[in-house]
Amino acid sequence: MNTIKSKSSLRRLACLALVAVTCTFFSAAYAQTKPLRMVDGREGINAYAKGLLSLALSKVPTKYQWDESTPNNTESRIVRMLEDGELDIVWYASTEELESQLHPIRIPMYRGLLGYRILMIKRGTQHKFDHIKTLNDLKSVSLGQGRFWADTNVLTANGLNVVKVMKYEGLFFMLDGDRFEAFPRGVHEPWQEIQNRPQLSLDVEKNLLLAYTNPFYFFVNKSNQELARDVQRGLEIAMEDGSFNEYFFNDPTVQDVLNKANLTNRIIIRLENPTLPKATPVNDRRLWFDPTELKN
Repeated sequence: MNTIKSKSSLRRLACLALVAVTCTFFSAAYAQTKPLRMVDGREGINAYAKGLLSLALSKVPTKYQWDESTPNNTESRIVRMLEDGELDIVWYASTEELESQLHPIRIPMYRGLLGYRILMIKRGTQHKFDHIKTLNDLKSVSLGQGRFWADTNVLTANGLNVVKVMKYEGLFFMLDGDRFEAFPRGVHEPWQEIQNRPQLSLDVEKNLLLAYTNPFYFFVNKSNQELARDVQRGLEIAMEDGSFNEYFFNDPTVQDVLNKANLTNRIIIRLENPTLPKATPVNDRRLWFDPTELKN
């Protein structure tokens, strides 16, 4: 009888030990999986950012549980949510103000491609631009821009003739109506914008490429140093093993730019960006896309 009780007690102890080990295992596994809260959306820059973030975090040991349930909102609202601990990571064009509020991962997501601009012009006016070779030459034409856009500050700081307009849609009609001579657009933007407005007589200028340093970064809360280290290290490894460049050049938006914009044959006019944060790693050539490299 005592033997039976002893065996029964041993079985119970074995079961309890197994449960304890199992609980410990799952607790440890759960503890190693950290939440990663971000805004929803799988189009455009959001899609690119999330794909690059997934690539970076695949290079580090820490595992993250993605949570994309937060609806997108204005930049100011999203930044405030990150500061308040309601989100873990965001992605924006960098400014001194933003870098004072949040912790930037100073590896530009788009390799600076979003700092390149080509001109939308009125169809039949290419001859007005054929003589332009320098920044000083560019001052001879008028450029339309949104009154409160960051680009507007860059253009005016470089002494260019800028016509400031309140409404985005009005810029296309004003260009068509000869109120100014060109509308600088991101290298990925003008073709679709022209296609969407077939009633207007618009075209893409053939020769010029405006360029200024415009870093687009991941940002995390200043107190979240572990996530900052993981994203930084993951991006560095991706640069080292070539997977960052592979991801960049295979992105549909980047491929569309390379197919349509004829970047290698354009005259590059470089602009100073007065709002560029002082800590921007401008001298690290690994980080920045250079159209002249495409000729090699």
